[in-house]
Amino acid sequence: MKWLCFRQSVCALAVCAVFLASGCRNQAAIAIETVSEGHVFKQITTDKAIYKTGDVVKFTLTLQQAVPKATLIVRYKHLNEMIKAEELPIKGDQLSWEWTPPQADGKGYMAELIVKQNGVMTDHTNIAMDVSSEWGKFPRYGYLADYPSMDESAMDKVIDRLNRFHINGIQFYDWQYKHQMPIQWDNGKPAKAWKDIANRQVSFDTVKGYIDLAHQKNMKAMNYNLLFGAYEDADKDGVKKEWGLFKDPLHKQQDKHPLPKSWASDIYLFDPSNPEWQSYLFQEEKRTFAALPFDGYHVDQLGDRGALWRYDGKSINLSTTYGDFLNKAKESLNVDLVMNAVGQYGQGSIAQGPVKFLYTEVWEGHPQFRNLKDIIDQNAKYGKNQYKTVFAAYMNYKASNAAGEFNAPGVLLADAVMFALGGSHLELGENMLSKEYFPHKNLKITPALEEQLVTYYDFLVAYQNLLRDGAKETSLELSSAAGLQLSKTAEKGKIWAYSVEKDGKDILHLINFTDATTMNWNDTDGKQAVPQPKDNVVITVQTEKKAKNVWLASPDYVNGSPVTVRFKQQNGHLDLTIPHLKYWDMVVIEYE
Repeated sequence: MKWLCFRQSVCALAVCAVFLASGCRNQAAIAIETVSEGHVFKQITTDKAIYKTGDVVKFTLTLQQAVPKATLIVRYKHLNEMIKAEELPIKGDQLSWEWTPPQADGKGYMAELIVKQNGVMTDHTNIAMDVSSEWGKFPRYGYLADYPSMDESAMDKVIDRLNRFHINGIQFYDWQYKHQMPIQWDNGKPAKAWKDIANRQVSFDTVKGYIDLAHQKNMKAMNYNLLFGAYEDADKDGVKKEWGLFKDPLHKQQDKHPLPKSWASDIYLFDPSNPEWQSYLFQEEKRTFAALPFDGYHVDQLGDRGALWRYDGKSINLSTTYGDFLNKAKESLNVDLVMNAVGQYGQGSIAQGPVKFLYTEVWEGHPQFRNLKDIIDQNAKYGKNQYKTVFAAYMNYKASNAAGEFNAPGVLLADAVMFALGGSHLELGENMLSKEYFPHKNLKITPALEEQLVTYYDFLVAYQNLLRDGAKETSLELSSAAGLQLSKTAEKGKIWAYSVEKDGKDILHLINFTDATTMNWNDTDGKQAVPQPKDNVVITVQTEKKAKNVWLASPDYVNGSPVTVRFKQQNGHLDLTIPHLKYWDMVVIEYE
């Protein structure tokens, strides 16, 4: 390894020497794949998770230790295009500086950072930035689930971590007192604390503090609640049984979601289309928004409940009520709305409402990687290509029944597929989700996985205009002479070659399932295998269009920086030499 770093450093010196000899000191000339990845950098952060046009980005770089006679080369990029390069002196072990991105809205950028010591490039890292006035255009949804009495430094640590992942919206899960009364009131004012449904302590100041800290990072804070839930004794709070949903037409058995006996109550269900229930719930939510500066309402449901009846004995198709509920909620509350489609239940109706994006909680009906694409395609149809998809998808589900660690290959393959398809993954909060009950924390994230996930989220942001900005699926004809099997669908033992087109460019996503032990995205037992990297793989694309440039970016290679791909073209065949494939590569072909 030491020899490899020395060799890379020598190569970097040689590259720089060529340009210095020619009298050109343009740092854009550095070939990033030749730069050593050493141990100089400790942490790089930006001050916000998302920026509006005209905002200044503030960077803070922390080094492992002071580096004498060193400078920092910073290269700002949009996709593979260099916008600006600058060289900054390094004094001590920390450096702060600013950059104002171009005025264009809805763009992703990458800052490449390179340390130069005595003319030698000794370390490289990256960080991304999202400049978008509308958070729902490129949603990166996270969560919070614990609200005990906390000091601000502890809350800062949680929000700062989510900020490093560029999380731009946070679901405040199970913060509320009761579903029918989210805040406990004390003489007309919010109580200082209350118990949630699991009888966990909730501090009002912690909830408020988290919202304020999220806002400082330009994150949206979403108030979680069901659209039809209440406690068993909800009649004491003014809820009428006549608003309920029943398992029989004679209203003898109200539908309910059973919970552990140690909890405050089971959840009893009410008709979301009942005007009186709507009026009651929206009034409670208005009181909530007046007391806490939430930005929106994250609406939850419980999936397909089977045959149901109203109190008057009329049957109800529950899923068809969701769009109307959302429209009435928007009219009454005028806040951002997101609604969970449990296993896609009711998504067609939800997509008719004024939601920010489509949120799918993925269950057994969509078990495999290929089914994630089914959801993306279905949501695009339901939403007429207006909405992005966020997957609430719980990793290592069975493995998390006991204490342990998340299995990195399972997590990274799932994220690779979701991101390549144009979606994102609700997974990050105080920890990472493995169960539908968000406070569940049996599995821990290893430092290595944490570092890899930071790179994946940087990649998601930096290349959002190719990944999530209107690319259209195509069907490139591909082959490989390297003994590798390519497939147009996600198949075990093969490389999934998924292609799209954007602005005249062909974009090819290569996802490596050659060593996969399971094709179930949730890697429920935590046994997914690490894929063996493939180097210098030649892939042939059948095309009559003349390529002028081909480049590659991967969260698994040189920190996601774009690199040039060697190619040859003749007789309708474009031969690409892919330098490295581990989990996921994105190859971009630009034509004349």
